[in-house]
Amino acid sequence: MVTRKRFKAAGALAASALLLAVAACSQGSTTKQPEAGGGQSSGPANIKIAYQQWGPGTTMKNFLAGVKTEYEAANPGSTVEVLPIVASENDYYTKLQLMMRSPNTAPDVVYEDTFLINSDITAGYLRPLDDYLKDWDQWGQFEESAKGAAKALDGKTYGVPDGTDTRALWYNKQIFAKAGLPADWQPKTWDDVLSAARTIKEKVPGVIPFNMYSGKPMGEASAMQGFEMLLYGTKDSLYNSDQQKWVVGSQGFKDSLNFVKTVFSEGIGPTPKQALDPNMGSKVGTELIPEGKLGIALDGSWIYGNWQKTGAKPWPQWTEVMGQTAMPSQDGGGKGKVSLSGGWTWAIPAKSKNPDAAWNLIKTLQAPKNAAKYATDGAQIAVRKDVAADEGYKSSAKSTQFFTDLVSVTVYRPAYAEYPKVSNEIITAMEAVMTGQSTVDEAAKNYDEAVESIVGKDKTTSGQ
Repeated sequence: MVTRKRFKAAGALAASALLLAVAACSQGSTTKQPEAGGGQSSGPANIKIAYQQWGPGTTMKNFLAGVKTEYEAANPGSTVEVLPIVASENDYYTKLQLMMRSPNTAPDVVYEDTFLINSDITAGYLRPLDDYLKDWDQWGQFEESAKGAAKALDGKTYGVPDGTDTRALWYNKQIFAKAGLPADWQPKTWDDVLSAARTIKEKVPGVIPFNMYSGKPMGEASAMQGFEMLLYGTKDSLYNSDQQKWVVGSQGFKDSLNFVKTVFSEGIGPTPKQALDPNMGSKVGTELIPEGKLGIALDGSWIYGNWQKTGAKPWPQWTEVMGQTAMPSQDGGGKGKVSLSGGWTWAIPAKSKNPDAAWNLIKTLQAPKNAAKYATDGAQIAVRKDVAADEGYKSSAKSTQFFTDLVSVTVYRPAYAEYPKVSNEIITAMEAVMTGQSTVDEAAKNYDEAVESIVGKDKTTSGQ
């Protein structure tokens, strides 16, 4: 998959007209269903399912086409209307939220990023699924951590997870060989990563030594796959769970920004223009890596999905060319390794006209064979226990075990209602530093002030 995933962005007004037009074309006959329940629909229904379509990948498109055929065959008279939202990650969130605001445009099933669940509940966009889940004999197959990611602060569950992910360093062994770097690369500190990138710049001209996502166009990929993969390797964090307060004034935040500054000021990453291309996530997976133009990529477990037979850029050689290694902590301290995990769910909007039918479609989406197919084709870490134990899944890719093992050190974002706004301030700070508009101290100070304004000064605490 392209960047997985994953924030609110500007452009809502521009998106509104487009969405209303799309939704108007999508209207079909519907049958009003009960507000809650878990049984079969009372009659045939037209069910609309919305998901993100971006870049050349067709994995989700093909998967949903198969589920549509299966569901319609099992429910005569019902139809499944697949609504691809063609948009970058940031714009997808904005457009989806616009659609969920009105019963005239709300889909019945939506692909919802777990980090948005609390903010979307606060906005009144999602429907709790607990009345359905209590009667579903498959819910026990889902890992508790995955269930927790779909549970909101009110204690209710608002989505059925379809997979999770971890993040690490991908590196090109052929480029490493040219640079005189080891094939079995095991960096222990940030300096080790920067040193390898500098060596590639010196000895292998014409390639981008290192890529980390940064800046507003890449949205949550910048905040999560970029900045937070650094921050959680320091002695600081984004949120103090013990105090239930957001962290400001931390040295770890400044050190992370300084890493970003180093990458771009030394020219060991992409140029700011390249990094600020909203298509950068797609380009990394479908052009830069398979074409041998990128030495090291700080990226997600799913990226190899591009290179499978069903992917956007089939590349069978990737298993021999690409290596994976954990992102180290700043100085090798703590657990020594850093990873963040996210995940997506299938959810039902509060204003769906067909919630019972929507629930039945979600059960079809997450039936064991369908869950296994998407975990394999979509390069996901399985969240169903039976899928995780499936030999076909376990042997589906060379990197599956490596990325699954990172779950033991992974961190989850503080997915509170304020997080999307805080994330946007992280991205703003990154972009200011990478483009040279602000010093590290200025960007950190602006971030601190913005967070205090967002959450209230009484809900902040000082870092170490």
